[in-house]
Amino acid sequence: MAGKLTERFVSTQKQEGRYFDGAGLYLNVSPTGKKSWLYFYRFAGKRREASLGAYPLNSIAKARRVAADFAEQIAAGVDPLEVRHRGGVNAQNGGVSFKAFADQYLADKKGGFRNAKHFAQWQMTLRVYAAPLHDMVIDQIKTEHVLNVLKPIWLTIPETASRLRGRIEMILNAAQSLGLIPEDRPNPARWKGHLQNLLAKQEKSKNHHAALAYKDMPNFIQDLRGREAVAAYALEFAILAGGRTGEIIGARWSEFNLDEALWIIPAGRMKAKAEHRVPLSTRALEILAIMHKAKINDYVFVAQRDRPLSNMALLQLLKRMGRNGEAARALGRHITTHGFRSSCRDWAGDCTEFPREIIEQVLAHTISNKAEAAYRRGDALDKRRILMQMWCDYCEGMQSKVVPFKSQHRQSALE
Repeated sequence: MAGKLTERFVSTQKQEGRYFDGAGLYLNVSPTGKKSWLYFYRFAGKRREASLGAYPLNSIAKARRVAADFAEQIAAGVDPLEVRHRGGVNAQNGGVSFKAFADQYLADKKGGFRNAKHFAQWQMTLRVYAAPLHDMVIDQIKTEHVLNVLKPIWLTIPETASRLRGRIEMILNAAQSLGLIPEDRPNPARWKGHLQNLLAKQEKSKNHHAALAYKDMPNFIQDLRGREAVAAYALEFAILAGGRTGEIIGARWSEFNLDEALWIIPAGRMKAKAEHRVPLSTRALEILAIMHKAKINDYVFVAQRDRPLSNMALLQLLKRMGRNGEAARALGRHITTHGFRSSCRDWAGDCTEFPREIIEQVLAHTISNKAEAAYRRGDALDKRRILMQMWCDYCEGMQSKVVPFKSQHRQSALE
């Protein structure tokens, strides 16, 4: 039975230790005097520990309510920590998810970033690559969970992976400072003496993203089309649109004007924080039509549980195709999702007469030359539309017969 502790005792106790309230609930006082609630229980013969948040943010009455809820779940044969891992908990019922805390952390720190681009990079890496952590209660994140996020990208995009690790470590440190994680628990994302012992040594290379030679693209596309999966459609769409991974997996139906064969990506989702218009080729429209038949929500490429596709799904697809990972690297076949942008860039530069600035606009690259940037007024949509259809034809192994975009091409892909 709970109720051994009083509000006065909890508020005034400063001596380090754990104080039993009853029914598995304890008040934990750290060496520095910070207080938090712990709940101990047994499930399937194993002793488990759950954090119920910091005091006084979580009052004694609230801690008892959550402990009682946990006890009911256990009696029903359900492990409450597993419920947390599946996202069945929030700040109201005893836990704070990684995503909720990370969003608040970024909001609080926004003014401290050196520029808007740096802030956007933080947002993108946490949103795209740390997605497996989003629904986890922050005090339940362990080394294995951090490794699951880092390993798929550790050697393929090492710079991004290293930055992501540091960002996860900083977020978990902040949560610990607020008492959301027990003070005596080591940070599972720390590098020195920990993850450095578990992750492979990264090779320093000037080639940030391994790319497929454009001469091999038609065969690759043929192989890709033999795989009827959402990830396969998403990857082909990324190749045809010249898009970044985050832009593709975050694509929403509300961003598309299919009557005009146009995808308008809002500034908030672009690396350069400027709206980007993408002319859609015939095959890109076909993919959208296929996806629309299975539409569940506003996301175009939807995974299980009605969520947007994860970037990990694209990497796993490349691995199944023998194109990503250590085995592929040993055979000289290793490529990355982002590398397809380089494939498109190399093809356009070698095989077409389009000027460099048009090609750079296809890839939504910012202009470093201030004089050139000052003279560029439009986004050369009509010229880019021709170039993107030529790229589509090339990927399909066809000799391009592109003509200026006419009205009959503007029929909705859904008709």
